[in-house]
Amino acid sequence: MAARKSTKKPTASGKELTKFYREMLLIRRFEEKAGQLYGMGLIGGFCHLYIGQEAVVVGLEAAAEEGDKRITSYRDHGHMLACGMDPGGVMAELTGRAGGYSRGKGGSMHMFSKEKNFYGGHGIVGAQVPLGAGLAFADKYKGNGRVSFAYFGDGASNQGQVYESFNMAALWDLPVIFVIENNQYAMGTAQKRSTSTPDIYTRGQAFGIPGEQVDGMDVLAVKAAGEKAVAHCRAGKGPYILEIKTYRYRGHSMSDPAKYRTREEVQKMREERDAIEHVRKLLLAGKHATEEDLKAIDKDIKNIVNKAADFAKESPEPALEELWTDIYADAATA
Repeated sequence: MAARKSTKKPTASGKELTKFYREMLLIRRFEEKAGQLYGMGLIGGFCHLYIGQEAVVVGLEAAAEEGDKRITSYRDHGHMLACGMDPGGVMAELTGRAGGYSRGKGGSMHMFSKEKNFYGGHGIVGAQVPLGAGLAFADKYKGNGRVSFAYFGDGASNQGQVYESFNMAALWDLPVIFVIENNQYAMGTAQKRSTSTPDIYTRGQAFGIPGEQVDGMDVLAVKAAGEKAVAHCRAGKGPYILEIKTYRYRGHSMSDPAKYRTREEVQKMREERDAIEHVRKLLLAGKHATEEDLKAIDKDIKNIVNKAADFAKESPEPALEELWTDIYADAATA
């Protein structure tokens, strides 16, 4: 089936735009705070921030329904917040505290929420893709009409297990959406230097998987593409690929000085293509909100994030006995 690019220019109500604005702003302010805590030594290990990519997960979550599943890589805080996980629990996990989603044992890259159908957070590049196909396999087996979102980056798209997953998903018509968050750089290597095809979504053609490329700095475009992909999967037509062109403003991780790109490049994206600013302009132009309204939203979001940070700082460190939990499943409840 031929791959294609999305050209539709969708619209949204003032209520929807306000919701998107709040959700994207929450992710950005949360990540900014996480960066501060990392600098203070309160977050250890690896920490990959989602700043700049907020429209991707917010747009796709708007297309999801109750019971749909999501799985992603190590750049995962935005996905957690977008699917409704508590900011305090996420921040506490980042700081390795008992109040975190994995009780302080998973850190930034490995936390989960069965309640929100969030299956990680995975540190091995591309490893979450076959797991995402497995989630979809379970849903098809149960016949529950659910869809799984398997997120991975442009760098991970060159991993062999990704194509094994494409093949199996196509063979078995699995209801999985393969979401390529193409933020232009695989760690420090530009896509054009690491990937032989300029458009990654076209790689699904070899397996008969349809797909499209989407503007990841436009939350409305992402939502529209997500709705199309979800409808395709729920209709029993098998997998779908979304290559979402986005951009990260920070380095690959907190330890990355990002010297492989110019400051001018990053600044140009911030000034001309920022996803949150795009929605802000739509709200003001459509008279859905005033400058004062948006300032009030920002104040409220900062308050939520500050409370999350306070909760993380006040939460105790895990007890030593926690080392022995979550190793084996309880046969009585599994």
